[in-house]
Amino acid sequence: MEPFVTMTAVVAPIDRANIDTDAIIPKQFLKTIRRTGLGVSLFYDWRYKDAPSDGRTDGLVPDPSFVLNNPRYHGARILLARENFGCGSSREHAPWALLDYGFRAVIAPSFADIFYNNCFKNGILPVVLKPQEVDALFSEVAKTPGFQLTIDLPEQKVRTPSGDVFSFSVDPVRKTHLLEGLDEIGLSLKKSPEITAYETRQDKSAPWNRPATPPAA
Repeated sequence: MEPFVTMTAVVAPIDRANIDTDAIIPKQFLKTIRRTGLGVSLFYDWRYKDAPSDGRTDGLVPDPSFVLNNPRYHGARILLARENFGCGSSREHAPWALLDYGFRAVIAPSFADIFYNNCFKNGILPVVLKPQEVDALFSEVAKTPGFQLTIDLPEQKVRTPSGDVFSFSVDPVRKTHLLEGLDEIGLSLKKSPEITAYETRQDKSAPWNRPATPPAA
């Protein structure tokens, strides 16, 4: 998992509350267990005109009215949204799709709990700001093409080009995991020496627990 430390990036605004995970990545894309390849299907029903229900991704026509199809937001890595972002089902494909598209952070006044937790597990930083601070950011994005924010995870600050600074909270353990780029597999691998030492002790103290060696063919 790529570490998240400090990032300055273009902001894409979706001015809607209660965006659920089915809008983020519809149900027809949940068959895969791969974390890659879902970016093209992010916000599928909103992003494309007459999006087919079978989930086909070839020959799609972008809807120019949808924010991600606006050239001024191309290359955005920060998503700005309203309250209760990520509500609905618990599908982990939602952060997978956001990450595969290129987003590393989502800023909103509030998030659904399961989505919020899934973001940290997949290298996305969900930033909770006060509603009035989010309002101010929406206003700035609308006025400034190519508007960028700097998100400083070590300092837990969001900085605007005009000099405004907004603070956010994050669990210290989750913060460390993002800073070091550690998902659950990475956390286990970090403990490899301790795991190996434990298995060695177990082999000596309880050899009967060792898996049987299969007979030679």
